[in-house]
Amino acid sequence: MKQIARLPATMDIVGSLPTDDHSFLCVIGSRNHSPYGEEACRQLIGGLKGYPVVIVSGLAIGIDSIAHEAALDTGIKTVAFPGSGLARGVLYPHSKRKLADRIVTSGGALISPFEFDQPSMNWTFPARNRLMAGMSHATLVIEARQGSGTLLTAEYATDFNRDILAVPGSIFSELSYGPHMLIERGAVPITTSLDILKALGLGTGMSSRSISPEDYASLDPLSQHIITIIGRGEISKNDIAMEIGAPIHEVNAKLSFLELQGLISLNGLVARKMLF
Repeated sequence: MKQIARLPATMDIVGSLPTDDHSFLCVIGSRNHSPYGEEACRQLIGGLKGYPVVIVSGLAIGIDSIAHEAALDTGIKTVAFPGSGLARGVLYPHSKRKLADRIVTSGGALISPFEFDQPSMNWTFPARNRLMAGMSHATLVIEARQGSGTLLTAEYATDFNRDILAVPGSIFSELSYGPHMLIERGAVPITTSLDILKALGLGTGMSSRSISPEDYASLDPLSQHIITIIGRGEISKNDIAMEIGAPIHEVNAKLSFLELQGLISLNGLVARKMLF
């Protein structure tokens, strides 16, 4: 944040700020998101499990709160910038007070540059968006309509010379306007958790992470079987399907899910060897 001009003189913090050896990822998107946007948000953040990543967002209804929830469900610390002061009576949005409590009790923090009892106003949201972008090493955009506050935050991140990441969407959805515009302007397209890890400089993914017993136990039997096969060495998708005796479309779906979770790495038709 020291790189940002016109920082507020003071900021209130409730909770614990994660240490500087973490990579801070700002995740933002539409309040009126699609089911695709929610699933993409949860899957991508879920695949960051075990890595030193902190999720930063604005506690707002929609993708913001989903990002906080996904981080907490994954065991990742998260930091929220409400569009208000931190007094319980004015905390915005009121419907997310329980989520705010969970963020703090899970080792994260609430941060506000406003007076403690400042209610949300039109001007408070751009101010907090600027700090969210400035605090983070990169900003990930998941769905944004033309003219949305999400794109304003991405603009701040660009001004601060931060990396912009964007999840491609349907060509038939107005929610895809923002991500596709940003990708056209040079944002990194994100389709897997591995893409995020690479953008944050945390390696290509598989060389720095092992599958924990908890990860393996949480998988369905077919996914466990696939992991076991890939553990023996690189193997094609068709060979996996033949060994398991499952339809190739079913195997492809499971492989895509496992890659989104950050448990395997796909390279064309080949599934790479895992570290156990």
